[in-house]
Amino acid sequence: MSKSSWQPLLKGVAALSLATVAGIPASAQDRDHDDHIRFFPGNLVVSRSVYDNNPNNVKVGALLPPNCANTTTPCVAATNDGTFPYVFNNVLADGSFGITSKVYLDQITPFGFLLNCLEVPNSTQRNVRSESNQLVTSFSSKSEEALNLSTDGKLLTFIDYVAPVNTIDVSNSNTPGVIDPTNPVGVAYYRAVATVSRSGKFTFTETNAYSGNNGRAAIFNNTNGADFFYTSGNAGNGSNPQPNGVILGAGAQIIDPANAPESFQNPGTPTPVASFSVILLGDKADKIGKDDNFRGLTVFNNVLYYTKGSGGNGVNTVYFVDTTGTACPNGVGVPAVGATLPIAPLAYDPTKLQTSGLPSNMCILAGFPTALAKTANPLAFPFGIWFANADTLYVADEGDGYTGGLDLYTHAAAQTTAGIQKWIFNASTKSWNRAYTLQTGLELGVPYTVNRYPTGNNSATSLPWSPATDGVRNLTGRVSDDGKVTLYAITSTVSGSGDQGADPNRLVFVTDDLSNTDATKAAKEKFFTVRKADFAEVLRGVSFTPGTRPDHDRW
Repeated sequence: MSKSSWQPLLKGVAALSLATVAGIPASAQDRDHDDHIRFFPGNLVVSRSVYDNNPNNVKVGALLPPNCANTTTPCVAATNDGTFPYVFNNVLADGSFGITSKVYLDQITPFGFLLNCLEVPNSTQRNVRSESNQLVTSFSSKSEEALNLSTDGKLLTFIDYVAPVNTIDVSNSNTPGVIDPTNPVGVAYYRAVATVSRSGKFTFTETNAYSGNNGRAAIFNNTNGADFFYTSGNAGNGSNPQPNGVILGAGAQIIDPANAPESFQNPGTPTPVASFSVILLGDKADKIGKDDNFRGLTVFNNVLYYTKGSGGNGVNTVYFVDTTGTACPNGVGVPAVGATLPIAPLAYDPTKLQTSGLPSNMCILAGFPTALAKTANPLAFPFGIWFANADTLYVADEGDGYTGGLDLYTHAAAQTTAGIQKWIFNASTKSWNRAYTLQTGLELGVPYTVNRYPTGNNSATSLPWSPATDGVRNLTGRVSDDGKVTLYAITSTVSGSGDQGADPNRLVFVTDDLSNTDATKAAKEKFFTVRKADFAEVLRGVSFTPGTRPDHDRW
């Protein structure tokens, strides 16, 4: 089916889908795990979180962060109760504020029609008997819940928290095996990597990685005799110097899957698989561990790629893990021919962690930015990445999240890197070049309405409540036989909310000509909305369903 014939159909079917999603009763959203749910090849899976909007989740005047009286930092009083979206104004008093919520995996057709939704096991379900069998997300933590297929394509993978629903500040808590006494959040919860099969069966592997912060994405490498997870994220929520466990638990991890039920798991010391330091570029060393504040990751042609797009340290750019040790002696290069994926944790000297951190075995992909985030102009914010082929890479840029004043909408609209960037590999120079950034129809900086959302200005920030698209985060794609690339992406937002990560956002798609390098032509390629998050909902990750063959195109 050609683009011209199916795009009008998409608008009608998507509208039907949105009405269907909005009409899902609470009883269906909160139902117990359904063993008969199946994922069908060629469809999409979107991770969605729903906040229960209970005023009693937070009491005005309650001391934050949790157990703060037993930490080294002062307590603050909650300014708002648990009513959505006002509850997230509490972040203005408690910089670690967040609250956990249920996760759903929604199966939709490529046109946006909702087929079913699978609830991830959590504390509200009757068949979940212990805290160790719960998995939740932090509702307002915008960098979480990426979805990726395992390397054999048969399992969906993601990373989250082992905690009850409606728990406060889990996203900045310590992990039980890595305690930072300077972390203002005085509680500890494991993070866990999850897999789900086509039949809806879950497995969970707990980890002490990402203490003080969050895991963001995971891929299960289960081909060619391998059996482990690669993950990305960030660690640390205390002062400098950070404990060894925080340094070890940041960034890029390799994790062996657990074979025992969660109640019998006993995670050990985090196991980093890779690290990068700006000293490779000739720059002065940053705060140890903060160059490894990674967001997206992917595996392509036996190479592991990461992105960094947040934090004031390091370089916001695209990286790869160099298992040969020869691809980039100065910190920049391209993967060596015949390179293999890493199969073991990074070797390090424990006596040097506090002084020089982990050894570097990562490279910035040649052609991508190398300027420090502190000085880069323009500064990009790469998030998800997807290869269409060996010479074409699409990079999601979430935008800068600016909320500095009443110009927040015009500022978002003026961004040049936000959207989906298309990068082309030049074989003669062995370097990547940005051809253009897809933005048309994304409506950067254009405020939109959400059912039951407040209007006017948020009194806590003096800025408008209405969200607007600021860029895109996670993405996936598919190349069809006619050379058209269809990209699906989750939008980021900007607003006057206390925490923009809690804004209802969107799933969008755009079709690009794979062979095109002309920015003028690309400007005519328009984004369309496939799905909108409703009140007290957020969308986080998007992937094709388990069992979808990489070379299969249902269209």
